[in-house]
Amino acid sequence: MRNRATVAAVSALSGALALSAFAVPAAQADDSAVSYRAAVAKVRQAAQAESGRAAAAEDQPYALDVSFSNFKIAKAVKVGTTNHVSTTVTYTMTHGADVKITAADFITDPIIYRGSSTAPDNMLYGNKPAKCTATSATTADCKGTIDVYPGSHELINTDAGTWRAAAEATAFNGQKPGGDEPFDITKVGYKKQDGLATTLVQRYSKLTVNAAPEPVKKGKPITVTGKLSRANWDRGTYNGYVSQPVNLQFRKKDSNTYTTVKTIKTNATGELKTTVTASVDGYFRYTFAGTTTTPAATATGDFIDVQ
Repeated sequence: MRNRATVAAVSALSGALALSAFAVPAAQADDSAVSYRAAVAKVRQAAQAESGRAAAAEDQPYALDVSFSNFKIAKAVKVGTTNHVSTTVTYTMTHGADVKITAADFITDPIIYRGSSTAPDNMLYGNKPAKCTATSATTADCKGTIDVYPGSHELINTDAGTWRAAAEATAFNGQKPGGDEPFDITKVGYKKQDGLATTLVQRYSKLTVNAAPEPVKKGKPITVTGKLSRANWDRGTYNGYVSQPVNLQFRKKDSNTYTTVKTIKTNATGELKTTVTASVDGYFRYTFAGTTTTPAATATGDFIDVQ
């Protein structure tokens, strides 16, 4: 469940949350992702309400005695238009001796968010809670994922760029939102720690090349065309990346090294076109260095036979 869908999910489930994910240890929970995610979201919203208003003590979870460090995530998460993308995250959790991280209803998660930590524009989580292994009586190494489903409209184009990372932990202590018994949020512990790391969430890119004619006589012109495109999360398509510098490179037939011939820019539809003079057999390719919103891309070399 993602930030843009969390409010709807909480509203739909707050009266009838079936937290079957808590029937087994959180580290082993495989089902009811929507249920546990909505339950955690409900607690998170209550905890964050204090920053926006003077919330009554009876409306707040207590501050859970945990902290997070050594948060590691990929430098970039490259997301296309349809395929599920999963990125592994690791971190260390330090906790008080009274915090039972092996309890069936203890949950910890990695999060990445865009914008403000208290009112983010978007948030992404994993499909399941992180799995933690105790390394001492008060520390544990945790491993989770950030899962992205672009085909489900979890991202829009303006989301591309730098995201910040956070981790959270929730100890429900037997309390079940929406269960048969009254839910006492003051008996639930919660902690969220922001600004643990950064990563780039990028619009996946593609780059093509075609050198023609082939074969070609030595000294005659070769036209090298191609196109640089990237994922359009708003439309679920790939569209040309406009006005971007792209290097045309060449390597001789018996060489392993490409050399930059010239740099040109994509046109208004992301297309590339330039001419060079035929000299020897070899391979032409285009290569794009990337930007903060779009990863680097390199076309597969296209062989040209010079006669």
